[in-house]
Amino acid sequence: MTIENPSRPELLIRNVRAVAPGDVLPEATVVVEQGLIREITSRPVAAAGRAEIDGRGRLLLPGFIDIHSDVIENAIQPRPGGRFPVDVALHELDKQLTACGVTSIYHCLCFLHSDENPPFRSAEMTNFLIRQIHDLKGGFSARTHIHARYEVTNDEAFAEVEGLIRRRLIHFFSIMDHTPGQGQFSDVGHFRDYYAKARGLTQEHVATLIERRLEASRQIDWAGLGRLAQTCRENAIRMASHDDDSSAKVEAVSRLGVTLAEFPVNLEAARAARRLGMLISLGSPNVLRGASLTGNLSGREALGAGLGDVLCSDYAPMSLLHAALQVHREGILGLPAAVRLITLNPARAVGIDHLTGSIEAGKAADLVLVDDRRKVPSVARTFVAGREVFSAGDGAERGDPHGGI
Repeated sequence: MTIENPSRPELLIRNVRAVAPGDVLPEATVVVEQGLIREITSRPVAAAGRAEIDGRGRLLLPGFIDIHSDVIENAIQPRPGGRFPVDVALHELDKQLTACGVTSIYHCLCFLHSDENPPFRSAEMTNFLIRQIHDLKGGFSARTHIHARYEVTNDEAFAEVEGLIRRRLIHFFSIMDHTPGQGQFSDVGHFRDYYAKARGLTQEHVATLIERRLEASRQIDWAGLGRLAQTCRENAIRMASHDDDSSAKVEAVSRLGVTLAEFPVNLEAARAARRLGMLISLGSPNVLRGASLTGNLSGREALGAGLGDVLCSDYAPMSLLHAALQVHREGILGLPAAVRLITLNPARAVGIDHLTGSIEAGKAADLVLVDDRRKVPSVARTFVAGREVFSAGDGAERGDPHGGI
């Protein structure tokens, strides 16, 4: 992306500590023009009637890129049976995301077997949500994308998903295996408890589900998965694998062309991913809380061992900023490296790092102004393509003779 016929900058963000990919630039000014970052400088820049914001020494970060978020499900149905209109829920969720600093979101939509009766994870519902998101996309403030998750024991929807990929309705693709007794649910009791509580299923239904998944796991159509992977590669869609628990599994998905290991459940899987040159994503709630909900690999432990590249919100967008800054405060990573976990590295993972993910000239002006000088850091302002999409009303000085930005 380049700037053609440059004209007067649309916005100056002055007096910030700008976090670049490898450094923190004190007392910086970021010049935004035509939705792109034109310049990052420490020299004085005349306002000349242009919109300007005084950052008052706060942090200026790239916009957060969340490549794995299931929060869409809770936004639509926060309580069992309490379902909101999808268009309303998506627009309200969009506002929440930008308030958390998320400028690029990859909504996770799942393809599970039809007899599992999940509220939002059947092929029919997922297709409906994909169409809704694309129809409403022009009205969102955050850059909005689809992360399709395919359960390997589902033998029903290969053709359907392949068609979505070919029509470019999917932007990121991951495979997952939630067979009880391995992966995320190595303890079958955890599987039973989770599906009974989170999905509201009866114990009888869960027992049937366990049996069906165990049977299906013995008949996985690897050839079909291989065709889906080939279709992704042909359409330049990056692929991930979810909750791998052994080096053998990581090696198998690597052969399919997977380049991101999502939430490896132990150090063996994480080390295998690193050895094979894969990026590794961890849950920001795990990092912020200090532990996995299901007793799997601690995100902080993984980062301390050099086995983490990306943080994603999983189910809590608010955790991205706090987890990244926690990693920095605890001395696990320096500030630029901690910020890359939620910005440049996820952009690399999905192949958009040439467009966004860092404060560099020529990239999209997706930016987050953060007040980190209070006990609990907070997002003060969020910008997408140089346009302010969230403000906490923090009283930062602004000079704008043309009536705002």
